[in-house]
Amino acid sequence: MNTELTEEEMRRALFGGAESPAPVSAPAAPDPVPQIVIEPPVKTVAKKKIAKAFTPRLRVTLRVGNEFEGQMHEIVHEADTLSTLLAEQEATKAARKKFRFVEVVSVKTM
Repeated sequence: MNTELTEEEMRRALFGGAESPAPVSAPAAPDPVPQIVIEPPVKTVAKKKIAKAFTPRLRVTLRVGNEFEGQMHEIVHEADTLSTLLAEQEATKAARKKFRFVEVVSVKTM
């Protein structure tokens, strides 16, 4: 017995032979391949720049100097945070790189 069945024979065995099997013909010559047309890329619309959201800023005023009880200078540091403690620490850390004595005068919102 032939164990290899075609798809049509399997369909007839499962669903019945209501339709007569169509003769299987060899495929005709392949269809001609259409010519490839390359289109220039379409320019994309430039995205609108989104306005930057409000950035909270604090202005820290410091009194700094290198001499004990000597001449002191005032400098201003701007921090991008809402926390006054973080702003003070950031400003003090930046000022300690150049000056020995640092004193926080005020912290104000901008």
